[in-house]
Amino acid sequence: MSKTHWVFGYGSLIYKVDFPYIDREVALLRGWSRRFWQGSHDHRGTPESPGRVVTLIRDPDALCRGVAFLVEESVFAHLDHREKNGYERHRTRLQLLHREETVSGTFYIAGEDNHAFLGPDSDRALAQHILASHGPSGSNADYLLSLAAALRELGEQDEHVMSLEKELLALRDGGKAAQD
Repeated sequence: MSKTHWVFGYGSLIYKVDFPYIDREVALLRGWSRRFWQGSHDHRGTPESPGRVVTLIRDPDALCRGVAFLVEESVFAHLDHREKNGYERHRTRLQLLHREETVSGTFYIAGEDNHAFLGPDSDRALAQHILASHGPSGSNADYLLSLAAALRELGEQDEHVMSLEKELLALRDGGKAAQD
């Protein structure tokens, strides 16, 4: 058997699994927060009008819930291509929830110094940007809504993602600001 690795998915890897895997576990990554701060020129936007997708930002007190996949080393060729446009591999420790085990793993992150990094903005501005963006992989709004649904299935109430979802739905369904 070839060498295997755990890969942590925190964005579309959670719900769009287009690669073979041996095992799948809900996992936690300590010290990182999910944020819609990365530009997408190749999937959810275009070079002229990039969409916004998630990356991870260092946050010492945060726990990011996602999915860890046990994959053969050969799968990285596909993942490296899929996670292009500013993303790089990083090694980390992952907590597998159902096994109550900590393992060595890999995750992809688009750091602030990459060419496609867009950075923070208000939730309303982010939601407006996401609502207006489309790319070869579909609408940016579908990406946000699919991610929010997938996170709920994992029992995760990511404050940033859920706030953007609420704002986007309010804009889409009447143009009013999200209200509690």
